[in-house]
Parts: sequence; structure tokens; C-alpha cells
Amino acid sequence: MSELLKDLEPRSLWRHFFGICRIPRCSGSEEAIRAHVVNLAEGHGLAVVLDGAGNVIVRKEAHPEMKDAPVVVLQSHLDMVCEKNLDVAHDFTKDPLQIVRTGDWIGAEGTTLGSDNGIGVAAMLAVLEDRSLVHGPLEVLFTVDEERGLCGASRLASGSLQGEILLNFDSEEEGTFVIGCAGGGDSFFKIPVERKRRALDAGLELKITGLRGGHSGIDIHLGRGNALKMLARALVSLSESVPFELVGVQGGDKHNAIPREAVALLQIRPEDVEKAREILDRVLGEIQSECSDTDPDLGWGLTLHEMRWQPLTKVHQDLLIDVLRILPHGVLAASRTMAGLVETSTNLASVRMEQSHVEIVESSRSARESSLEEVRGSLRALARIIRCEIKQPQGYPGWLPEPDSSFVARMKRIYEDLFGKEPEIKAVHAGLEPGVLSTKCENVKMISFGPDIRDPHSPRERVSIPSVERFWKLLVEVLRQLRNLDP
Repeated sequence: MSELLKDLEPRSLWRHFFGICRIPRCSGSEEAIRAHVVNLAEGHGLAVVLDGAGNVIVRKEAHPEMKDAPVVVLQSHLDMVCEKNLDVAHDFTKDPLQIVRTGDWIGAEGTTLGSDNGIGVAAMLAVLEDRSLVHGPLEVLFTVDEERGLCGASRLASGSLQGEILLNFDSEEEGTFVIGCAGGGDSFFKIPVERKRRALDAGLELKITGLRGGHSGIDIHLGRGNALKMLARALVSLSESVPFELVGVQGGDKHNAIPREAVALLQIRPEDVEKAREILDRVLGEIQSECSDTDPDLGWGLTLHEMRWQPLTKVHQDLLIDVLRILPHGVLAASRTMAGLVETSTNLASVRMEQSHVEIVESSRSARESSLEEVRGSLRALARIIRCEIKQPQGYPGWLPEPDSSFVARMKRIYEDLFGKEPEIKAVHAGLEPGVLSTKCENVKMISFGPDIRDPHSPRERVSIPSVERFWKLLVEVLRQLRNLDP
């Protein structure tokens, strides 16, 4: 690791980052990295609080020049997404990451790097140990289990922090200030179904593949196809000309991903198979033409398949297809304060078929709490109409952007004075911890920034070396200039 470190700046940040790359820290298993943070803080004589969720708060006194400055919270999450290529022998519970450098980029050999949010964690550790930095009183918050649903931040007790300004380091575009995010909540439908004795002979699998999918928040405005919606449309067209019996539908994987694939299992008369293929070729060809820009690799197939269940009754077959057609998907409203930003959306995320019921997940987002509740309320109304069970666990709050605030203007000036250009100001249509933390701290001013990180959550993840240096310079300068809350 010493060879990698020799020409990287700031050395302290990179030293801490390479150190934590040797420590297991998958989501939900942050014990070792938490102990590392606590030991470092206590070794420097700093006050440490460990809460019931596993979050760590470290308090550092102000530099003598800034004893009267407002309390600033620095915040990053300790966990990382642990993904690897199939041909890589790596045990995330014990093996250190194999760090590699390619030009101006740092990555890992065949695994995720954890620069999301490891660079932020390393920067905070560097701040804690550096007595020469000029800053006001600091509360340094290391949260846990962010990647699985902002869990650590959600469980932080209100009143745990006294900070008036919060700097979050979980952004992945250097030169960008994030000033808002969406809140979200999932809806889980459980629809009972009845089955009948099989009447038709040929068992077929209709499969839709090749869609690009993507993040159900960040990518929802791109108009990419939803495999479940396409499948429902194909089944409707088929039902108008060819009798079939529906055995099951399956599709989608994660609540925060647009479904890329979907499957329907059908019973059909052998003499109708070719006609069915012609109809499906036509309707799916139409769909392919409509989405050629967003999903050029859309594909489908109709193949023989053995059935393990009896088909649905006609009533429940029609009900399931109708529900998949009716359930909303896509952008519902644009932001009123930031051009080009999605404010409200919803994602038909997944369908899972069981013998006696079907489970459907709809994931909804909005930066505006009232709008999110309206979407979830409409889903409850649909559940009442079709008389099925629906569960809606408590979601997470959004962070409504205020692009014209004096705090944003002040941060812009600091950036411009330092780098001679304007930063980009944006909000994201996804959940971020500041949205949750805003409910824990009254009237806190928040902003998020970080270095350039590419392909997070995948083995292609990498972080830009020059951008990390600029990120550190910005952090040091912001801390130095936040002497009061005046514009």
C-alpha cells in the first residue's frame, strides 16, 4: 500500500481510506469499522457517543480562533455495498480489498471499492486527528446500514446532535452541491388467487428480457421500459385473439430498481401456439419500436415449459392482468423549484407468484411529504377496490431543495473563490441521509458534496484521485469559513 500512497494527496485522507479498505464493513456488519473509528477517536482524547443503532458520534472542540462559531456536523455512512465478480474469490467478511490504480483512478480488483462512502469516512477521520485545521466545534457522525435503507440515520434519536450546519459527503460528482432529495415508501400488495383444473395442454413461458432497468429514482425520468408493464400489455393483446390460461407471473428484483425482466407461464392449445407467437411478435415489436431509444436490446421469447401449478381461474387471471395494467409507473410530477428535477414518481417494482396468492411491490418517491402520501393513499384505494391486503411500512422523509437560500449562496461563493468557477446545484430523486437527519435536528442547514465516483455498487467502482484532493481542499476551506450563520 505504501507504493500507492507515495504521490497521493492529501496523504492523511488516503492513508485512512486504505486502512479502512482492510476492514470488513458490509451493510449490517459494521462492528469492526465502528471499533476502528472509536479507537482512533479515543486515542486522540475525543468524546465518543455510541448509540443503540450502532451509529458513532465524535465531538471535537473548536480551534482557538473559532470558539464562537456554530456547531458543524460532518456525516458519512460506515457501510459499503459488497459485490464481486463471479470469478473472484473474495470473502467480504475477512478479506481486505485488493486496491489497484489505473491512471488517475483508484479501484478494487474484481470487487466494489467502498469509496461510497469510504472517502467521506476517511476525510472525517483525517479531520478528527488533524489539530492544525481551523474550524468551529464539530460533531462527526458515522452512521450504519445506509445502503439497505438509511437504517442507522432513521434510528438516530432526535436531539442527539446540536449542530446548526450539516455537511454530508455521500455525493459522487465533484463540483456539485446536492441540496435536496426524495423521500420514499413501499407498498406491498398481497392478492389471494384461486386455481382451477387445467383445461389446455401446451405449457409455455413468455419471457421479456434485455431492458436497461436502472435506479427507480435516479433513472426514472429517462423513460426506460418496465418489463412488468410490457408483459401485461402483451397478455392483453394475446387474450383478444387466443384463449390461454395464466399459471403465474414473475418479474422485478429490488424495490429500488426498474424491472428489467418478467416472465408469464401460460397454458395454451397446441394448435394455437403459432398464432400466439405471431400476435406476441406483433405487439412486442410495437413496444420495441416505441422504446428503441431507451431500451434497444429489448428481447422476448416463447418456449415450452413444464407447469407445477394449476392455472388461475378466469376471474383471477383477468384481475391480475388488470392490476398490472392499472398500477402506476413513472414520473408523476416535476419539481416546482428546480428545473429538470423529478419531484414525485412511483415504480412497479416486482411481482412474486405463490400458489395461493400474488405479492406485488410498488415503490414511491417524492421530495414533498404530502405528495408522497397522496400516491400511497391512491394505492390503498386500489387495494380496497380489489379487496386485497396492503402493507405500507413507514417510509423515509425527503429533503425539499431551497436553491435560493442564503446558505446555498454562501457555499457557492466559497467554491467559486477557491476554484474560479461555479458549482452545479442539484437535487436527486433518491433517498439520502440528510433527508432523514433533517427530522432529527431542528432548522439545520444542510448540503452534500464529494469527489468523482464512477459505477458505485459494482465491481467497476472507482474514485478519481485529483477530485479527492479538490474535495479535501473544499472541505478544509468550508470549515475555516463557517465562522457564523450570517449569509
